[in-house]
Amino acid sequence: MRASERITARRQLDKKLISLNNDALSMPPRGWIKAIREALGLTTRQFAKRLGLSQPRAVEIEQAELGGAITLDSLRRAAEALDCRLVYAVVPNEPLEAMAEKRALIKARQRLNKVGHSMALENQAVAMADEEEQLKQLAQKLLTQPGSALWDDD
Repeated sequence: MRASERITARRQLDKKLISLNNDALSMPPRGWIKAIREALGLTTRQFAKRLGLSQPRAVEIEQAELGGAITLDSLRRAAEALDCRLVYAVVPNEPLEAMAEKRALIKARQRLNKVGHSMALENQAVAMADEEEQLKQLAQKLLTQPGSALWDDD
């Protein structure tokens, strides 16, 4: 993927994900399955019947969700049994664009520090204002560079 395509992809994903990045989507204390089942007034026996499973297995599914051990397929089937649909997303803690910019600044600072150390030893230190400008320029270059060097650990 070219750098311009990556930037566009990050921005498009950020727009989609912004609405998901809030606490309203946090799992209820007893889990989504149990919360929805109880809100609908279904017993575990009724829920199990809708799933085509035994009542103890339905309880296990609720417990597996709560413990984070449920499979996506089981969660999807449970959602369907409750006349719901499963919506799956990986939601970043901050916008993807901000993550990339932060990483570019870190990488740029690492590179400049290596060069700056050598220059200081040779009594050729760069002025602070110039260093900040170089940092911004290098970070921008890293953001638009093809390949994935931005995420390599040096």
